[in-house]
Amino acid sequence: MGDQYLRLFLVVGMTSLVRQTRSHPERASKWLTGLLERKAARVATVAMANKTARIVWAVLTRNEPYIPRAAV
Repeated sequence: MGDQYLRLFLVVGMTSLVRQTRSHPERASKWLTGLLERKAARVATVAMANKTARIVWAVLTRNEPYIPRAAV
């Protein structure tokens, strides 16, 4: 199921993002704040880590730069 250390680092990073969102909700993305309203913090953390892992995988396999949808 993939590299356990990479998974751990993604979850830890997203946990930090959730904590930042709680203290400064005006800085967070609308997707993240909506997710935190609908789901428990731990579930949202793992969902964000999964989303990030999928983005990283897509960037690496396509050998293209990452362009966020908001910037397009």
